[in-house]
Amino acid sequence: MSEIKQISMRQSFGDKLLELAPSMPELVVLDADVSSSTQTIHFGKKYPERFFNVGVAEANLVDIAGGMAACGLRPVASAFAIFIALKATDQIRNNICYNNLPVVLVGGYAGLSDSFDGASHQSITDLAIMQSMPNMRVVAPADALEFSRLLEESLKLDGPTYFRICRNETPVISDQFDPVPFGKIQVLKEGVDITLAACGITVPIALEAAKQLEAKGIAAEVLNVSCLKPLDAETIIQSVGKTGRVITIEEHNVIGGLGSAVSECLMQNHPVKMDMIGIQDTFTETGPYDKLLEKHGISVDNIIEKVNKSTI
Repeated sequence: MSEIKQISMRQSFGDKLLELAPSMPELVVLDADVSSSTQTIHFGKKYPERFFNVGVAEANLVDIAGGMAACGLRPVASAFAIFIALKATDQIRNNICYNNLPVVLVGGYAGLSDSFDGASHQSITDLAIMQSMPNMRVVAPADALEFSRLLEESLKLDGPTYFRICRNETPVISDQFDPVPFGKIQVLKEGVDITLAACGITVPIALEAAKQLEAKGIAAEVLNVSCLKPLDAETIIQSVGKTGRVITIEEHNVIGGLGSAVSECLMQNHPVKMDMIGIQDTFTETGPYDKLLEKHGISVDNIIEKVNKSTI
């Protein structure tokens, strides 16, 4: 996929905040002393009166954002995914979600993308935590352009939203497809033999696997499940109704992430054969990002192997 341009979601994040600022005077941005990494620093430099660095204090970050939202502002609170999900869990639950406040939380450096900082910084449980919170929308965009679009849309919605975004540059594929409404699953490729349901940075991986499978006569349907909660059950059920089997692909523990959400949906509505590609309930380790993804089976080759071996 070398011919496809690559953009980091954090770059898109910084650019989008600057784009929205003039037309949204109620927009405020908060960060936990990592703004040069998350790219909120650019908003802070141009709009210092609307930017709040709370320091390395994610619980305070969320509480302050909740107070601002209760006063009519539209806060975007940014920190590394591992810390916003774990160090501010109580505040997310009792302040933002319980009161259904319109706070947008952006968890940067998610999944394995904070690769060289090792297991202490790699966020493989954030989707599970956020999906368990009543009122919380949970979004894992496929690329920088989809994140930019969904971030803008989320700022028009009531209630809280959590975005998990990647640190690294990743392939941009969403410009090749017509956008769908916030919360809907995007069918990127139609097929009848198997459903590949992916979220986040695994979406272009699933697309490439489907392309290679097609050359072998296997028609895989590819779903971009960017919104895990609320889950678009209708589109999933329609897809597996054709294919009869599904593989979920995610950069997260298979417990509590996309695989769990899809299996819960299908168990209640349309049980089919299923397998899950993702972190297999283990801590990860330090290393180059691509090598970590490959080690944990988040790869084109592993998807193809799962399909070819009919292990589901």
